[in-house]
Amino acid sequence: MPGNFKHNGLIKLMLPNAKVIHCQRDSRDTCFSIFKTYFTQYHGYSHDLGDLGRYYGLYSKLMEHWHSVLPGFIHDVQYEEMIADQAGQTRALLDFCGLDWDDECLAFHETERPVATASVGQVRRPIYKNSVQLWKRYESHLAPLLKNLL
Repeated sequence: MPGNFKHNGLIKLMLPNAKVIHCQRDSRDTCFSIFKTYFTQYHGYSHDLGDLGRYYGLYSKLMEHWHSVLPGFIHDVQYEEMIADQAGQTRALLDFCGLDWDDECLAFHETERPVATASVGQVRRPIYKNSVQLWKRYESHLAPLLKNLL
């Protein structure tokens, strides 16, 4: 959820043994995806491309800060790397969490459990690469975003 990254320090204080999994991807694809998704009024930056670019820059700086002051607390998962090597990236994630490997990790999309997020349609299918560099199709419309990404 956009905005959760702001609470990493508080999470560490309240749950010192917790682990944070930080999923990221190309900044332009991330911002374009946020812009296309309706978020509530609590994410006003998501409705303006210029604001979104500035917000993303601030988010990036804060994540750098969290990594420097909370070493070993946050594990980055790069979307493009997950697509290229799902098994390897999943193993690294499980190692970070202290969990054992299970082949069903690669079949996450086959679960029948309820999913109540904006990505519900994506959770029901295997990892795909259709969204990689999707922003390029709309580049001519994204000037305010691209100008403001730090």
